[in-house]
Amino acid sequence: MVRNTLKYVIHKDRKTVMSDLKMVYKAPNRDIAESRLLEFEEKWGEKYPVVIKSWKNNWENLAHFFQYPTDIRRVIYTTNPVESFHAQIRRVTRNKPSFTGENALLKLVFCAIQKITEKWNSQIPNWALTISQLDVYFPDRIKF
Repeated sequence: MVRNTLKYVIHKDRKTVMSDLKMVYKAPNRDIAESRLLEFEEKWGEKYPVVIKSWKNNWENLAHFFQYPTDIRRVIYTTNPVESFHAQIRRVTRNKPSFTGENALLKLVFCAIQKITEKWNSQIPNWALTISQLDVYFPDRIKF
């Protein structure tokens, strides 16, 4: 939703709009988030009605986000590692015009994944707490 919002905001206003929008999606609970969304609408609704319409149309799906603790939310809305991983795989496969077969592609992707994972050395803050909270919300998904 944040990236979608940026498509409809002029460059000059992006920093301010994103700062105001951050108050919505970083709210501690759904009620506060809804009130902040109303404040956001009062400030930006006339200039960017498409943005407001988009957030309101998707609010019920977005509001589920607030049922989780802050640590889980941070893991959910941080997609940079996933996007980085996909970009690196695309970079490896884009340069090859064709593959001799499906196994050739699988081998190339496997080798790329091995190289990518060698660079993974940073940890998610509060991971021990986050993983235990994930197990409470999604039982039987994590194998210990």
